[in-house]
Amino acid sequence: MRMLIYLVLLLCLLTCGCGKSKSTDELIQDLKSPQEGDRLKAVRLLPQRTRDAAKVVPALMEALKDKEGDIRLSAAIGLGYFGEQAKDAIPVLQQAAQRDRNPRVRKQAGIALSRIDPAHFPTPQK
Repeated sequence: MRMLIYLVLLLCLLTCGCGKSKSTDELIQDLKSPQEGDRLKAVRLLPQRTRDAAKVVPALMEALKDKEGDIRLSAAIGLGYFGEQAKDAIPVLQQAAQRDRNPRVRKQAGIALSRIDPAHFPTPQK
């Protein structure tokens, strides 16, 4: 039984790549993948790349136009993490906050706006 557990753990590590991480450029490229899973992983990992804000913010802005709601939601959340570094995203976030067909995306876009420019966009009420 113990050997089976070790084998399963080893397979899990191999499947995950043993901690191998993609570069920021590779994650940005994954946002254009036809596979939703690849796009979702990328959009959720990119906000961790704060040193690459100049590349990541425009990529997340583009992800706000994705056909899948979960990807747009994650893009809005991610843009909020960048705070003032994401000021260029204000127009697309405003559009998402007002017009996205998914209410969760609209809500998160509003929250992102309040994190980017709290003086102009107060935190939305629950």
